[in-house]
Amino acid sequence: MDVQNASSSSNNQCQDVTSLRFKEALAQLDQIVSSLESNTLELEESLREYKRGVELLTYLREKLDGAQQEVDMLMGKLDVRGDDTTTDTSLS
Repeated sequence: MDVQNASSSSNNQCQDVTSLRFKEALAQLDQIVSSLESNTLELEESLREYKRGVELLTYLREKLDGAQQEVDMLMGKLDVRGDDTTTDTSLS
């Protein structure tokens, strides 16, 4: 890892994940995965990167779960059909 990437990585480590936008967090996670896969980091640096990756992954999953819940709620509002337990007896 060159000096510029090491510096950029250190800055990313300090930033709270909850202050990141989804795409920013995803880009950081992608950078960490590439860095770890390169097998050029020292053990201590690899552990720091791995820990940050877990934090980012947890945050991204929470954001996706929240978005899924919102979509499900909105889809429920669009579904104007009655539920299966209601029987229309007006035609009987």
